[in-house]
Amino acid sequence: MNFPHSSGTVPVSTLGTPRIGPRRELKAALEAYWSGKTDASALLDTAARLRAANWARQKALGVTNIPSNDFSLYDHVLDTVVMVGAIPQAYGWTGGPVPLDTYFAMARGSQGGEPDACAHGHGHSQGVPALEMTKWFDTNYHYMVPEFAAGQRFALASTKPVDEYREAKALGYQTRPVLLGPVTFLKLGKAKDPSLDPLSLLGNLLPVYGEVLRRLSASGAEWIQMDEPCLVLDLDAATHAALKETYGFFAHALPKLKLMLTSYFGGLGDNLDAALTLPVAGLHLDLVRAPNQLREVSERARAGLVLSLGVIDGRNVWRANLPKLLDALEPVVRRRGTDHVEIAPSCSLLHVPIDLELETGLDPDVKSWLAFAVQKMDELSILATALAGGREVVMGKLMVSGAAADARGASAKVHRPDVAMRLGAVTPDMVRRQSPFEVRRAAQHEKLGLPALPTTTIGSFPQTTDVRKARAAHAKGELSDAAYEAFVKEETTRTIHWQEEIGLDVLVHGEFERNDMVQYFGEQLSGFAFTRYGWVQSYGSRYVRPPILFGDVARPKPMTVDWWRYAQSVTQKPMKGMITGPVTILNWSFVRDDVPRSLACRQIALAIRDEVADLEAAGAAMIQIDEAALREGLPLRKAEWTTYLDWAVSSFRLCASGVADATQIHTHMCYSEFNDIIDAIGAMDADVISIETSRSKMELLDAFKTYKYPNEIGPGVYDIHSPRVPSVEEMIDLLAKATQRLAPEQLWVNPDCGLKTRQWEEVRPALVNMVAAARRLRSDLAEAAE
Repeated sequence: MNFPHSSGTVPVSTLGTPRIGPRRELKAALEAYWSGKTDASALLDTAARLRAANWARQKALGVTNIPSNDFSLYDHVLDTVVMVGAIPQAYGWTGGPVPLDTYFAMARGSQGGEPDACAHGHGHSQGVPALEMTKWFDTNYHYMVPEFAAGQRFALASTKPVDEYREAKALGYQTRPVLLGPVTFLKLGKAKDPSLDPLSLLGNLLPVYGEVLRRLSASGAEWIQMDEPCLVLDLDAATHAALKETYGFFAHALPKLKLMLTSYFGGLGDNLDAALTLPVAGLHLDLVRAPNQLREVSERARAGLVLSLGVIDGRNVWRANLPKLLDALEPVVRRRGTDHVEIAPSCSLLHVPIDLELETGLDPDVKSWLAFAVQKMDELSILATALAGGREVVMGKLMVSGAAADARGASAKVHRPDVAMRLGAVTPDMVRRQSPFEVRRAAQHEKLGLPALPTTTIGSFPQTTDVRKARAAHAKGELSDAAYEAFVKEETTRTIHWQEEIGLDVLVHGEFERNDMVQYFGEQLSGFAFTRYGWVQSYGSRYVRPPILFGDVARPKPMTVDWWRYAQSVTQKPMKGMITGPVTILNWSFVRDDVPRSLACRQIALAIRDEVADLEAAGAAMIQIDEAALREGLPLRKAEWTTYLDWAVSSFRLCASGVADATQIHTHMCYSEFNDIIDAIGAMDADVISIETSRSKMELLDAFKTYKYPNEIGPGVYDIHSPRVPSVEEMIDLLAKATQRLAPEQLWVNPDCGLKTRQWEEVRPALVNMVAAARRLRSDLAEAAE
């Protein structure tokens, strides 16, 4: 195979960078705008400064293909919804530029009629709920689900990709604009009419994309990054045909424009033939998740195709072993030439923190094993220099990289023989409850004496400015341990009494002592490290600092027992013990890449098992072990599901099965597609599961047409990710739908998720309405039974 003459340089791409700013500047700007403290111009000025800083940072670090349109005020899928005018009628858009508050109404909902529903004058008089939200493939990033209707029309409603390309160009940066590909966009969406296949809308959608590409080309863009991560999924013939139609259309309409077809989060697998036949100029490969595809793709790719080699992990924080990577990459570069290869992360750097150098408090050894977005760009530049014949120029950096990898592999901080010994002693009986559910249920009902349709919440209550200030002052040493504990106890007591006043049946303590549902536990377990500025975006302005799981895990001492004891002491009602489950701790951490995920998860499960036992010994009759992230860890290919679900469910059962029959084990899951794993959820054998259903209008209940869920379940009736307060009637309607699929005696009444991120002004009326809805339906059911 003959390739054109090589230029001698290897281009460096990033595919996308974090949007949030090193000090979470975007969060502050968004929340100031939503609260009415600032106007749109202030928000947009902050956004422009962040984009300019991102472009400058990449240029300084040697990035060749700098992306534009990778920035978003909330979500890039929502940006695409706006770009193509796929705005549901409920949001009142009638054409023309889409108002900013309409954009945020789709993201967050709007209350309507409330003074704070829309501080900028574009509210909806009746209020509207937000679009459904779910996980972006198998990450902890959430996207807004496009909603399509029969007769769906598309129209160019936003020129954001063109505007931001021109903005970068005016600053002196020639960028490669990023678009979410039309096939993936349609496959990520949902049709209100179940008979409507979103892919059938492709013919109407392509002209809008074509117009965006035409304007980008006219503005000077030479390359476009077209993200089609659907290429790593199980695809049918119709999707392959849609891809062929899409890229044939683009090639015919704009033959001179070069497209980099970008796949990530896995290998192309049986989609490789389809990808290699598309008329695109480049193809990006995730060689972290699927390194074995490199050889076949490099051998089969046509001569003119540029291969983007995603060799630096865009999903995790570990420093690469650059000498090892060079050994794998050099044959490919020799074969294809530097003009037909790019070096890139496996996916957008959206999923990692920005700059490791901000972390001055990390253990020096652990820090030496890490790389955040800035450091990953530097790694890419080092690789590119070495691959272009400059290995001697960067030899010192290569040696440091290899030495760091060797030191991590040999560190006593990573490997603990006592943890390995305990894991080896796990028996099959340790993953089974003592009795079947019906026996447990009778014992629990006798002990707890709860009414039908018992009401509860998921765990956390609003963490107000005062709570955050107190925590920050305590962390800085400005507030003593005793004063901080007194403050948290006061908040806890007040919240418990308020729950009693409104009539909730099962209470929670509010979790005011906790910074994050994973971080709080990770800080008390061995094997975890934590950052100060290691924020990543979960959704909108919700950012998290995932713990870094670097070594074997054990629990030195109880983590929640004292706070549970205090909370139970101030009420006669049942108080749930609240723990985060092992699968969620694993999936919401930056996980070690030197052992199987299943092994790390079982280590965490044993630590949580100890905590469950201590809570029960202290008197807790209900213990909630949250597994909010179980679904998001599911592999993207169905052939790999069984292996994952087996060890994930086993890990949950390992931590939950050591209690007596009368101790009620709860769990919670949120914002994912659950219908396709309902059997595994049943196999967890939790006595009660609370689960997201309000935003999807009880769509989960479709699973119960063919699956008889055996235990008790709380299908959420209140979408806590929106400031909107649902009415009593809305909640009754959702509960009535639930009773069509589940027996009333199985049902609990609860919100979708914890209330930490909400304001008390929203939470109070929403929970009052929830209790009223439960009581009314309880009364209706009692009357019907007479």
